Amino acid sequence: MTEESKKLPDIAWKKWGPYVSNREWGIVREDYSANGDAWNYTQHDTAEAKAYRWGEEGICGISDDEQLLIFSLGLWNKKDEMVKERFFGLTNSQGNHGEDVKEYYYYLDNTPTHSYMKMLYKYPQNAYPYEELIERNAAAGKLEPEYELIDTGIFDENKYFDVFIEFAKFSPQDIFIKVTVTNKSEADAPLVLLPTIWFRNTWSWGYDDYRPELNEINSNQICIKHRALSIKNFYGKSAQKILFCDNETNNQRLYHSENSGKYCKDGINDYVINGNENAVNPEKKSTKAAFFIDEIIPAKSTKIFEFRLSDKDVENPFEKCDETFSKRKDEADEFYKELQKGIKTEDEKLVQRQALAGMLWNKQFYHYNVEKWLEGDPALVKPPKSRRKIRNEEWETFNSMNIISMPDKWEYPWFATWDLAFHTLSYALMDSDFAKQQLKLFTLEWFMHPNGQLPAYEWDFSDVNPPVHAWAAFRVFKIDEVQKGKPDLEFLEGVFQKLLMNFTWWVNKKDNNGNNIFEGGFLGLDNIGIFDRNATLPYGQNLEQADGTSWMAMFSLNMMRIALELALYNKVYEDMATKFFEHFLHIAYALDNMGEDDFSLWDEQDQFFYDALQLKDCTNMFLRIRTIVGLIPMFAVEVIDEEMLDKLPVFRERMAWVLKNKPELAALVSHWDVKGDESKHLLSLLRGHRLKKLLERMLNEKEFLSDYGVRALSKEYEENPFHINLGGTDYTVKYLPAESDSYMFGGNSNWRGPIWFPINFLIIESLQRFFFYYSPDFKIECPTGSGEYLNLNEIADFLSKRLAKIFLEDENGKRAFNGQYPRFQEDEDFKDYILFYEYFHGDNGRGVGASHQTGWTGLIAKILQPRYTQFKMAKAQTESPK
Repeated sequence: MTEESKKLPDIAWKKWGPYVSNREWGIVREDYSANGDAWNYTQHDTAEAKAYRWGEEGICGISDDEQLLIFSLGLWNKKDEMVKERFFGLTNSQGNHGEDVKEYYYYLDNTPTHSYMKMLYKYPQNAYPYEELIERNAAAGKLEPEYELIDTGIFDENKYFDVFIEFAKFSPQDIFIKVTVTNKSEADAPLVLLPTIWFRNTWSWGYDDYRPELNEINSNQICIKHRALSIKNFYGKSAQKILFCDNETNNQRLYHSENSGKYCKDGINDYVINGNENAVNPEKKSTKAAFFIDEIIPAKSTKIFEFRLSDKDVENPFEKCDETFSKRKDEADEFYKELQKGIKTEDEKLVQRQALAGMLWNKQFYHYNVEKWLEGDPALVKPPKSRRKIRNEEWETFNSMNIISMPDKWEYPWFATWDLAFHTLSYALMDSDFAKQQLKLFTLEWFMHPNGQLPAYEWDFSDVNPPVHAWAAFRVFKIDEVQKGKPDLEFLEGVFQKLLMNFTWWVNKKDNNGNNIFEGGFLGLDNIGIFDRNATLPYGQNLEQADGTSWMAMFSLNMMRIALELALYNKVYEDMATKFFEHFLHIAYALDNMGEDDFSLWDEQDQFFYDALQLKDCTNMFLRIRTIVGLIPMFAVEVIDEEMLDKLPVFRERMAWVLKNKPELAALVSHWDVKGDESKHLLSLLRGHRLKKLLERMLNEKEFLSDYGVRALSKEYEENPFHINLGGTDYTVKYLPAESDSYMFGGNSNWRGPIWFPINFLIIESLQRFFFYYSPDFKIECPTGSGEYLNLNEIADFLSKRLAKIFLEDENGKRAFNGQYPRFQEDEDFKDYILFYEYFHGDNGRGVGASHQTGWTGLIAKILQPRYTQFKMAKAQTESPK
């Protein structure tokens, strides 16, 4: 075991971590408006003066796991209109393609215990162009690209600082902090550093009036007094002074009402920017404090600044700083060297390590008690009654105060349940216990609704995402078993029992006609359809969804596979496995036999799966638009070997009865009686013919296949947009490789062509699982029309390499995700810093959407694992335990 691996079982090492949001303004939790306009209730420009209720934000912030005390870095270049304490970005309505952070920061390293962490922020030396970014993006249309910070010219002539922030833990609650500032320009430049600590405001809401305190010991030491914290000192080096204010809202500035105290949250900013000495506490005590360090950084030179948060009183606080950093860096290198065994190139290692760093940096303290949020707090004005009708009224049981993996702590500083399921696959590579904890968390009674629904995301907990939780739980279970040499049955059984409730919710709520055809709504795919799939259709039609039904078939097989695994240890689960086996068969049958005319969602004419409209007269009509919705049936696939069946005679006997007495179910999809390679049996929505036909479409470069993965929409609709008239309304869908021109599902609806990692990952995994059943002789032309035939495993590898091309250097040293900016492609100070975007341009691989969504795009870390490792994991998922 590596030294980092030895620390992992000790949860004390995770007490402190990067748990601070990059944006607390403009989110639902902090919205107490009457109309639910979260983006405008708290804004970037007022955030410096408003004490938050549910969490805190900062640049490179860290906190304890209850977020009682926070550290982050403030900066001022003596030209900005405000201290840079938080990252700036556009709101959903300000951006021409939705919300959009306008800063350059990179997550470079992190370990699972956060014993070593490193990130980079590129801070301009000239005044930050806030208004220019707002105005230029407001003037841009939906068909124009976003106007970015680099477009403003602010980085011309290298007039910026590289600010590297590193953390190294001497012990679990003794943390060295190193800030390394490099002036990249040809001229000396001033910089004010404000390393800041503060307490989350827990005393203003009417529950507990205990006020912790920070006070000055000397100009380089702050004493920390909190009844629940072990850390008691914050040490600085070379500070000129310490500034104190309180983490209290400046009511006078924001609301023209009386302040509760004299020194408000924006006091340090007011002192630094305006020289207002009355804004900071001369008594040198408060709930927020910052070391004031005013420096000139010489041209092309570097200065290092050191700090320490400690649970000790230390006479020479920086004596062991360099030694600690050296030790923790070596341990991080050792950990990743072990994890990356078999990865061939240094570039692949670099990309994977930054992907995993981004995963770890995007952990966040997520605090939200819906009942208190709806009712309001005792010490504050009661929220308007209207807010109960806006969102989340039905979720009063939801109560989180947990560390959760976020999609992106600026763009999406709230969890999304189906995103998180994909996150856990990457986490499992380095910290399977955290991956399991995350999956289990969402099935607990203070997350899951009493009716069995999993919360979607805070903008609307009642929305519906694809049911991938069972899939992720079993995958993580198997990865954990391979790593530790024994199965964690308590985890698997606990999650399975709760997911029984979730499965029942789906059956009761999303099968509108009781025919095993599921609707689900947008299912996380925003505007991929012709119209908003969440909306009630105007003429009494009912949307029958190929993807909703396929996701439920997949869910059934996932639950069956978990039950089979558990049945090997407890025979009670054989009955449950049989139940899900039969349910899968009924869903599969329904997919091909809807209504009295046996209408099928498989269109024989086009050899593709489509959504369909069921009209008022109960007739059905295909919506013949080729999207990844028609590829999702591939995901419902399970392979079971003879050895497992021999161990489960009750399950085998019951299956035999079903297959004998209900041949209409068996013959359609299962081919159970036809043994595949090595006597394996296949359960799938697709027989060989249909699989081949789908793959012919998917691997056609004129349709779905890009040089960088599988597109969300057929490229055919670029030159020939899809048109349909429904009830007198014309609908048009055009292939758009990057940003969408549709506002159908919010400003950032973008499923009309780009490449999305989660769908591509499931395609790859499904192909690998089909390969376990079919022999290597089962081959498909790849790409379509090329004359080259590959087996399913080779096609999976082919797609993996195309996805990896998004990040890896090409023959010219360029990375596709960096897109059209030569600076990012060629400048040594940019080109090897990797951003993991939300999705990618369907034709050139350019990064689009949220720029730090290492969440599900972090799956690239799993894809870059050596193929033998991937194969071993997938094989373990298919076979019974030995």
